[in-house]
Amino acid sequence: MTETPTPAPAPHHPYGTPTTPHVTVRGEAHLEVDPEIAHITITLTARGTDRRTTLDDLTHRNTTTLDHIRTYGDAIEKLETGTLTIRPELTRHGRAERIRAYHGSIQLTATLNDFTALGELVTRLADHDLTRVDGPWWALRPTSPHHAAARRQAVQEALQRAREYAEALDTRLGALLELSDTGTHGSPHMGPVGFSAQARSYGGATEAATDAAPVDLEPVRQTIDAHVEASFTLIPPNLG
Repeated sequence: MTETPTPAPAPHHPYGTPTTPHVTVRGEAHLEVDPEIAHITITLTARGTDRRTTLDDLTHRNTTTLDHIRTYGDAIEKLETGTLTIRPELTRHGRAERIRAYHGSIQLTATLNDFTALGELVTRLADHDLTRVDGPWWALRPTSPHHAAARRQAVQEALQRAREYAEALDTRLGALLELSDTGTHGSPHMGPVGFSAQARSYGGATEAATDAAPVDLEPVRQTIDAHVEASFTLIPPNLG
């Protein structure tokens, strides 16, 4: 019995041929949307002539600050502890170096989804002794539907652009050959906030913060850019 030979696959022409011309286009989307979350960084410091006392003061300040932040409940999406440092400050007496004091610091990062609570929290933390607040950094969540919306808009623009080229040649699109995502980028923005309190007693600062008016923070709108490249076949146009 004679086997029927398998036909050879048709050669692939990545740049098109006269019988299967290609068109490659770029689609872009630029969206401006309200932020969904904001990040702030809280740096707590302590200073003393004894290492253990400095560490105890820093631990107490850290515990009190964490407890205060947690009172905001669901407004806090994430609360993380960063670097903790205790370092000696040296002073020279004659030819010898002696430890003059110890400096301690610990860094916290909080992510909030309630911007009214954010203004109140920033104000109260900034009124604490030896506490620095940096931020906010406004952002979208990685899973935000705005990212998908930008990608869809970029694809639709690429398709519309390809159809316009086809219409200019008095023909139409055939099939999609390739769709390449060349990037979706968000642009996080930081607000102008940077507070610190250095000289008051810790208990007195907490009492004063209760009466402080919340900082009015205006969220910065976020920019999302999406880019795609798409290749299509064209029904061969009549150029005669």
